[in-house]
Amino acid sequence: MRLDPSVLLFAAASALAVHVACGGSPATPTTPVPPTTVPTPAPTPDPGIPPAGSGCGEPYPPELAKINVKLHIKAPEHFTLDSTPLVGPDPAYCALIGYTDGRSLCPVRMEGSPERVPCESWAAGNARDTGRAGPTWTREPDGTLCTGPASGCQNHSNNQYALDVYRGGTYRATGRNGAYGQVYVDRPQ
Repeated sequence: MRLDPSVLLFAAASALAVHVACGGSPATPTTPVPPTTVPTPAPTPDPGIPPAGSGCGEPYPPELAKINVKLHIKAPEHFTLDSTPLVGPDPAYCALIGYTDGRSLCPVRMEGSPERVPCESWAAGNARDTGRAGPTWTREPDGTLCTGPASGCQNHSNNQYALDVYRGGTYRATGRNGAYGQVYVDRPQ
């Protein structure tokens, strides 16, 4: 039996129409699409661990709990306050770094440790007014930043943990997490 070429042409066209109608495409060569690569996100640093290379190693200090503030020097031109960040409460940490008196709040390292400054810098954060490592100093009760003698107080020239005080009042040192300490200074105006 011999098929009429027009029937074969009709059958082929019908098959192609059904293929296209069902979502196919005419038989044409396609260009391969390269696979899409999704970049791996960078790991998020753990906020409870000082950054690598900071100089503050294990054991890592617990969170800043408060800042001890005291009157350090009474000079005729101004008084100087001093502050010490304290972490905890964590008696095991305090004992591990050398405080054997059972305390639960302690400085980040013993006095003289080469890790004391880097660990304090990490625990306290940077002052919001100077950007230096250490607490932000304010005069209370209104939280006035210590900008110079006219404000009653001034950040120490080379130590963010110290404050020069020109007027009496309450002075507060606040760390990056909001923990703070304050002291009242009785100084004539």
